[in-house]
Amino acid sequence: MQSAIYLASASPRRKELLTQLGYEFSQFSVDADESQLVNEPAVDYVERLACLKAQTGVAMGYTDRPVLGSDTVVVIDGQALGKPIDKADFITTMQRLSNRTHQVLTAIAFATPNDVISQVVTTEVTFKSLSNDELESYWQSGEPKDKAGGYGIQGLGGRFVTHISGSYFAVVGLPLYECDKLLSEFLSR
Repeated sequence: MQSAIYLASASPRRKELLTQLGYEFSQFSVDADESQLVNEPAVDYVERLACLKAQTGVAMGYTDRPVLGSDTVVVIDGQALGKPIDKADFITTMQRLSNRTHQVLTAIAFATPNDVISQVVTTEVTFKSLSNDELESYWQSGEPKDKAGGYGIQGLGGRFVTHISGSYFAVVGLPLYECDKLLSEFLSR
């Protein structure tokens, strides 16, 4: 029998990815303050949020099996980029990513009432040079509005990617290999 866990995320992408691992799971959303702390490095930020989401699920009463929390941030020049707040923010973000390599950090965490374990997976993503027309068209598609860094590699945003080094699934939102390995480690503790 496959592992039974909880997924503390409303993300349809994470649900779809977790299904690929064959786990039995229930999904729920958590309400957590996702603000980055002053001077908090991006890697610490994303790991803290994954742990916070998993531990919030435990605090909500999901205690009979491990709770999986996850978070993803896009980082360029050491700065974590959130979801675009409006079209102007999206354009500025995408112009920064254009014709450059950035990092996508995805953290995963498993928690129970007595324990928490986490890991951060870093993937390098390189974009082609983006035109104003491409950015306008992409914004009008609606896809970038709820995506960290303003794009979804698994959707229309994938056309901007010229190279990837690391976990494709981590960029989508849940690194499958690392998730499976971390859960095994967590259950054997």
